[in-house]
Amino acid sequence: MNEQQKYEVIKNLVDNNGNKNSAAVTLGLSRRQIDRLIVNYKEKGKSSFVHGNRSKKPSTSIDVSISTRIIQLYKEKYYDCNFNHFKDLLNDWENIQVSYNYLYKLLMKENIHSPRIRKLTRKAMKKKELLLLKQNQEKTEEDIDIMVNHLIDIEDSHPRQEKPKYFGEIIEMDGSIHPWFGLNKACLHLAIDVCTGTIVGGYFQEQETLRGYYHVYKQILTDYGIPYQFKTDNRTVFHYESINKSKRTSDKDVLTQFGYACKQFGTDIVTTSVAQAKGTIERANGTFQGRLVQELRMKGITTMKEANKYLTKYFIPDFNKRFALNYKKFPSVMEEKPTQEKINYTLAILTPRKIDRGSAIKYFNNTYQVYDKDSKLQCFMPKTECLVIKAFDGTLLVTVDEAVYQLKKLESHKKVSENIDFVEEEKPKNVYIPPMTHPWKKASFDRQVKKAHTQRVYA
Repeated sequence: MNEQQKYEVIKNLVDNNGNKNSAAVTLGLSRRQIDRLIVNYKEKGKSSFVHGNRSKKPSTSIDVSISTRIIQLYKEKYYDCNFNHFKDLLNDWENIQVSYNYLYKLLMKENIHSPRIRKLTRKAMKKKELLLLKQNQEKTEEDIDIMVNHLIDIEDSHPRQEKPKYFGEIIEMDGSIHPWFGLNKACLHLAIDVCTGTIVGGYFQEQETLRGYYHVYKQILTDYGIPYQFKTDNRTVFHYESINKSKRTSDKDVLTQFGYACKQFGTDIVTTSVAQAKGTIERANGTFQGRLVQELRMKGITTMKEANKYLTKYFIPDFNKRFALNYKKFPSVMEEKPTQEKINYTLAILTPRKIDRGSAIKYFNNTYQVYDKDSKLQCFMPKTECLVIKAFDGTLLVTVDEAVYQLKKLESHKKVSENIDFVEEEKPKNVYIPPMTHPWKKASFDRQVKKAHTQRVYA
């Protein structure tokens, strides 16, 4: 309450012997408090109305040196962090505990704006700029208000959607190309559960590739199980169809690779070209760009191997702990986790080939020969069709006439001469060859390729 008003009302009441009830209504106090104020006024005069805490420093106030250090840290070390992330880093790494409101007011007072500034703040700043230019314009303040209030940035426009009921019902996936570490750009393949906001997989690679999404899919299958549906964009990995059919090759037709793997596990794929239709993963990408880049830089991580390790072991668990809901409290439609063997041989790249006149197969500029499980060479008629299978761990297999064989690389020259070099004989190791299953039948794979291009049945 205004101290000057208190003083004037009580002084008038004492000097003119006024009505105490009227004074109580004016000041919004009780009759008993009015009596106390009168006694204090008669004893101490005007000084009795001065609040006892005036000019005293609050017990919860932060030392000026800490405020100066916070500003210095942001300018020199954490300059590209958003304010909320900066608050977390101060607590975790610098042992400085401050509230977000204090930090926000402190940095804004120094004219430091967050790189992830909110819409309302951006609008207020824009309004200030327009008001400064008002002198050279014929627009009124009312026109400026309308301009600011109706203006919205495209990146901030995300239509609302209902979240799914079940954990694992919809997993959104996307690749974010960004200079995550160093000057060169890399692609972060990311997957998030829409129901709980849980990051279920992440992997760095040079470009947005089938291999990157296979790594993410493997993380989901290993940690959580088989999801019900993937929602993705129309990238080549999920949606590819060459206009010129003569140039269409199975090596480049990556749609059928990822889609075919999803079909074997029973996961559906929905593609869309509208970014707002998968706003959860788009916002997650923005959050990662606003947090992960700074942490990788401050940890001194400059290689992709180190970045992948930090991402899966530290950053994603911490991210889920801070921002995601506990997925264990939600009903789940994740199916039982498949075995590592099934994951390895299902997340494979399938490529049709023909056996040449030398009973060999050309595959990525190398020549391979077909061997059975006992390491015996197998020969076939020229132009026999087969399906080369490159498993997730890099193992090469081939299916010919409903049978599975191993592939061994044929060198242009022998590494060891049997006649001249003396080498101890090594017994050939028996390589494990999985039994023939449905995903490896060439006819089934060809049918899926045809459906994907003619009927757009991806998985």
